[in-house]
Amino acid sequence: MLLGFSLLHASAIAQYVGLDQKAVRHLERLIKSDSSAKKQYSELAATADEALNEDPNPIDTIRSEGLLQGDPRKTATWAALADMRKMYDLALVYRVSGNKKYLKAAARYIMAWAATTTTSRGDPIDDTNLDPAIGAFDMIKDDLPAEQTAAISDWLRRTADAELHSPYNRPERATSYNNWHSHRLKIVGEIAFTIGDTALQGYAIRGLKEQIARNLNPDGPSADFITRDALHYHVYDLEPLLTLAIVLKKATGVDYYSWRSPTGSSIRRSVEWLLPYLTGEKTHAEFVHSTVEFDRLRARNGEKTYQAGALFESRNGIPALILAAWFEAALMQPARQVLGTNVRYPTWQSVVNALKG
Repeated sequence: MLLGFSLLHASAIAQYVGLDQKAVRHLERLIKSDSSAKKQYSELAATADEALNEDPNPIDTIRSEGLLQGDPRKTATWAALADMRKMYDLALVYRVSGNKKYLKAAARYIMAWAATTTTSRGDPIDDTNLDPAIGAFDMIKDDLPAEQTAAISDWLRRTADAELHSPYNRPERATSYNNWHSHRLKIVGEIAFTIGDTALQGYAIRGLKEQIARNLNPDGPSADFITRDALHYHVYDLEPLLTLAIVLKKATGVDYYSWRSPTGSSIRRSVEWLLPYLTGEKTHAEFVHSTVEFDRLRARNGEKTYQAGALFESRNGIPALILAAWFEAALMQPARQVLGTNVRYPTWQSVVNALKG
């Protein structure tokens, strides 16, 4: 326990999940010089201003995975998760403006969740929703009272531990290498580098390399695409892998986007394989040959995204493509094409991409 405490304080200055001071200064210049960047920031600032006068709405247990649309537990979870964007936006606006009212509000939201959502179920599909809170804490952790930093760090560490020791993480289960594990690694990695836990950092790095080998095929498709016959799940694999790869590039300098596993697979290759389905060169009828019963249950429940035979909507792959553009700026061109815009920064992530230099 003492070791974990010392690790936390040894790396308290480093910020790899949220924006660090250099990126914030770059952002200040960018929103003065580019109208589309200013628009993206202004939208976040508006959310932060609204959140100042609102109360946090934490939920004791995040429940979304495995539940059908309309289930009251899922409905309550999604209502509570609106706090995630508020936390991130409050923390960001504090870093840009320096106004302590945003810092206090961000801390109020995160502390409310740390005190309420005390025990993770070890379900990465539920816990993956926490990454805005982790990013928010990363941006303000050095400016919080020590007792708040300790309480929030303890909550996040317990969440990571629950993921590592979850029955869903046993090697004999598909959830130890399918999209669940991609999201598990993302959350554990974000927590690891936010609280400075070197053991968790090592787990995330080793896990990402193993996941690229196990989950991504050398020719591009993911194991989830093969199992679910759906690009929806290929994208759902890539988003957390890309997010973690960005954190690791900033923290370690290693490019895991282009890194090739012993099998020849790579995140880059899997993005390249997806690209023709986003540009319209190829189309795919979703879930036709899915082997997962829950996909059929959702289709019978009337959930549009999971209807067998419905064509994949290219816009649904844009978040993954813009994350990949953090590594390959040229990918913003097809992203803008799909979005039908010529603006330089069509999403907040595209602004974040510009801040890495």
